[in-house]
Amino acid sequence: MLTLSDLSFSYGTIQTLHGISAEMLPGRVTCVIGRNGVGKTTLLKVIMGILRADSGRIAVNDRNVTSYAANRRAREGLALVPQGRQIFPKLSVADNLRVGLEATRPRIKRIPKHVYDMFPILWDNRQRPGGNLSGGMQQQLAIARALVSKPSVLLLDEPTEGIQPNIIQHIGEVLQSLVNEENMTVVLVEQYLDFVKEFGHDFYIMNRGRITANGETTDLTQELISDYLSV
Repeated sequence: MLTLSDLSFSYGTIQTLHGISAEMLPGRVTCVIGRNGVGKTTLLKVIMGILRADSGRIAVNDRNVTSYAANRRAREGLALVPQGRQIFPKLSVADNLRVGLEATRPRIKRIPKHVYDMFPILWDNRQRPGGNLSGGMQQQLAIARALVSKPSVLLLDEPTEGIQPNIIQHIGEVLQSLVNEENMTVVLVEQYLDFVKEFGHDFYIMNRGRITANGETTDLTQELISDYLSV
């Protein structure tokens, strides 16, 4: 479980998160949605420890990780798939995945077979440089790199952005497998509402750095969409 309690964060004098409290449960995909610029990516970076919260508390499986650096949070079970993928373009697919092994405790030296089973195209291209892959393959690589550390909480920042429909569907099926078979907590920042409705279980809507609504995705009404999500 990932628990956020009264989280706040500022870039200098500009406050971007205001008292965020939320529970992201194991075995469920929790979607954080909202218009551009409302603080969704900042929230994921604060959870991961890339940015340090001004105040509040972050707990993973009831362990307070608020004071931990990002690398220690990774060892506690957090993993982030960042917006834009941020793979290493000159490293091979296999070497990109080996980078993720640095977060494993005890240290694992081999890429787990189940990662290649989820993304067979990565096995077929394991010796290719990451920069030579298509956008969809790079996104699969970014997700696989996060999964090699066997996280209990997986954070994803807009994984469907710029991806072809068949790979979007495959990513959704992988997330379903992770929550159904491994009881993982998945936190998904996403703009593509059809994806949210098909694969998400719970949602939090953000507006101006605050949570303005939450519930199960079946409760995501047209009124909420018009008020907080429509451009």
